[in-house]
Amino acid sequence: MKDSIPRILIAGTGSGCGKTTVTCGLLSALRQSGTRTAAFKCGPDYIDPMFHKEVLGADSGNLDLYLCGEETVKYLLARGGRRAELTVTEGVMGLYDGRGFNDDRCSANHISRLTETPVVLVADVKGKSLSLAAELNGYVNFRENRIRGVILNHCSAAMYPEYAELIRRETGLPCFGYLPNVPEAEVGSRHLGLITAAEIADIRQKMDALGKVAGECLDMDGLRALAETAPELSYEEPEILREISPGARYPVAIAKDRAFCFYYRDALELLEQMGAELIPFSPLTDSYLPTGSCGLILGGGYPELYAETLSGNKTLLKEIRTAVRGGLPTYAECGGFMYLGQSITTVEGRFPMAGAIPGNSRVTGHLVRFGYKELTARRDNLLCRRGGRIRCHEFHYSDTDDYGDGFEAVNSRGRSWETGQVSPSLYAGYPHLHLWGNPEFARSFMDAVRRTAQGEGGITWK
Repeated sequence: MKDSIPRILIAGTGSGCGKTTVTCGLLSALRQSGTRTAAFKCGPDYIDPMFHKEVLGADSGNLDLYLCGEETVKYLLARGGRRAELTVTEGVMGLYDGRGFNDDRCSANHISRLTETPVVLVADVKGKSLSLAAELNGYVNFRENRIRGVILNHCSAAMYPEYAELIRRETGLPCFGYLPNVPEAEVGSRHLGLITAAEIADIRQKMDALGKVAGECLDMDGLRALAETAPELSYEEPEILREISPGARYPVAIAKDRAFCFYYRDALELLEQMGAELIPFSPLTDSYLPTGSCGLILGGGYPELYAETLSGNKTLLKEIRTAVRGGLPTYAECGGFMYLGQSITTVEGRFPMAGAIPGNSRVTGHLVRFGYKELTARRDNLLCRRGGRIRCHEFHYSDTDDYGDGFEAVNSRGRSWETGQVSPSLYAGYPHLHLWGNPEFARSFMDAVRRTAQGEGGITWK
């Protein structure tokens, strides 16, 4: 299949160069101009897509080659891009930084080449003059790439013409504008990168201010024209979609609030295509699960920041403990895994949690088991049969005294360990999964939900 998807990829010379600021500014400016826009983030990050969608009004997803594979990434880009007049993908780290230290597999460059997407490189000009041209020449000549231009960050209006001429003369690349410092658009940071959009009281005003400046300082017409040069995107529709037939809808409770907010849009849409009616609830404020829930999803987020409030919601904790122990199909990862355990310990103290599974979590202040892994099921469970495999990633500043032993995890260095508390009705563990990495995991979960709805699951909690 082929689709015409006008698209660009905003990459960076490295983390901290300003690619997220530039991407947010561009998306905000496009929204203000009335352009229907789709947005993606390279890699597994949750927070930047939340800014894209919640703040900028741009439907957003993730393109992760390690988690999902090349054909699925092309399909997800095409599916999301069909909804828009222009698609903007934000890179990850530096353009060539991938899953390994010495190669660019799964990098923004890999994605741009795979999808034939023109790249605009963000470069921070602070403290540089002629050296900037040397840096950009290094990027242009290092490996095969689709770099088609540059946007300058921390650049003043007065200096932009000189930088643009320098870059054109020394590298042959055009500049598509610049962003100056925009104090009224600054946001804070936390250990996972940018803090979530929901936590910033005046975020819309900040992004509107950034978009106004971007609309004035970026070459919007030039960027639109560049996006139009992208060739038709070739892709194949995943086979599993041809096997799904429309049918009954089954209510699945999904935790969505400030404490539980890390979800992959496309993974949730896959569950919906398979029959899930996702009903959001808040473990912070709701006393009960949504009526009639036939399944439960507890995603990642920041439960450690809201541990006291979560612990104080004893009515809901009791209901969830009863539901999980009674066999309600439950899929919990990272923060959701911590929440289902016995307790979370932070600098403020120890806070009892649902107590539905063994294990006590504690905040460590440093990354634990960070990075990509591959999981292999050691026995049958909610998501797969023994031997089932899926790729995953971990990014958490906490640890537990009971990881579980339902899966074997293997990292890129070949180190392995056991992880995941599982049963025929449960998956709970630190690893974040992308269900498009193995759609059979989604189908297995929904099969359990359907059996529960039809009274075949042996559920005892209702």
